[in-house]
Amino acid sequence: MSLLRNYLNKIKPNFEEGGKLHSLRSVFDGFETFLYVPNQTSKSGTNIHDAIDSKRIMSMVVIALLPALLFGMYNIGYQNYTAAGTQGTFLDMFMLGFLAVLPKILVSYIVGLGIEFAWAQWKGEEIQEGYLVSGIIIPMILPVGCPLWAIAVAVAFAVIFGKEIFGGTGMNIFNVALLARAFLFFSYPAKMSGDTVWVQTDSIFGFGNTLPDAYTCATPLGQIAQGDVPSATLLDSITGLIPGSIGETSVIAIAIGAIILLWTGIASWKTMLSVFVSGSVMAWIFQMTGQSPVEWYQHIVIGGFCFGAVFMATDPVTSARTETGKWIYGAIIGALAVIIRVMNPGFPEGMMLAILFGNMMAPTIDYFVVQGNINKRLKRMDNNG
Repeated sequence: MSLLRNYLNKIKPNFEEGGKLHSLRSVFDGFETFLYVPNQTSKSGTNIHDAIDSKRIMSMVVIALLPALLFGMYNIGYQNYTAAGTQGTFLDMFMLGFLAVLPKILVSYIVGLGIEFAWAQWKGEEIQEGYLVSGIIIPMILPVGCPLWAIAVAVAFAVIFGKEIFGGTGMNIFNVALLARAFLFFSYPAKMSGDTVWVQTDSIFGFGNTLPDAYTCATPLGQIAQGDVPSATLLDSITGLIPGSIGETSVIAIAIGAIILLWTGIASWKTMLSVFVSGSVMAWIFQMTGQSPVEWYQHIVIGGFCFGAVFMATDPVTSARTETGKWIYGAIIGALAVIIRVMNPGFPEGMMLAILFGNMMAPTIDYFVVQGNINKRLKRMDNNG
């Protein structure tokens, strides 16, 4: 590592003010700070420094996402071989999913990071690191049948209109990955819903099976939206061996990611817990009133509920930041997700809209929490005075 550090120190003057590659300073800075923690010191004011910065936080979130991503790759192959009624080894199934997902990840990062690099060069600013996480989440919350061109268009829309025009990382109001999914859902609904987009229908480099053009497969949420009881067992729903978005099916894999995020202190356990509790209570109410065809706990383990609660509702930029606000914010998301699922069959996956609504309400929630604390302190001062 010292050789790499020495090499970077040697070429760094070329990218600084007056250097022959000064116009690419933001590119070099983004690469350097990705590899090493910046060593700049503050010139004024009181500051608290930590060994972990936003790039390291984003890298840890990516690590937490890997179990769900890797299982999603295997599940793509499993669903293909199951649909074809053929036998395949673990490696066959995983390689089919890997080859199906890899182009989606590459398109997401190439388009998203390309826009961020170009934006940073244009503005003369540092390259921001927020897309490290969004770039991998976007393919994970899409069906395997979503075409690459649609992903590219959605990523460009989300990065430009959902992030950069607000000021970049840390300034965006809405979760960037969910904006990309919402753009696809409303602009190209045939690519995001229905019964034809959830299973890989073509073999890739000899892995997998080519399914009939008319092959269809409904997700558990799609079956609930039709008023039917899902055909998947509870065990299948927990392990994730069901049709669904690439990274959202396995509760076990998502739970591993949740443990990593909570252990490292990156995600708020208050937000996470309140989403699950409020969602469970709302699902139980619908079950007791006979408006939901499934048990209350099935709403929690199918669809994107767990993934959204762990990886997107806890986004520190777009979620509530006050401690009391985190409870309120999470409760709104959990309850609203189930309400949308049950009351509006046109939107069987309510988590996306629930989190976007929560993002919109987060600043208001924090405002009233802070204002309430101020009023309490003023009242206490008046009473003591």
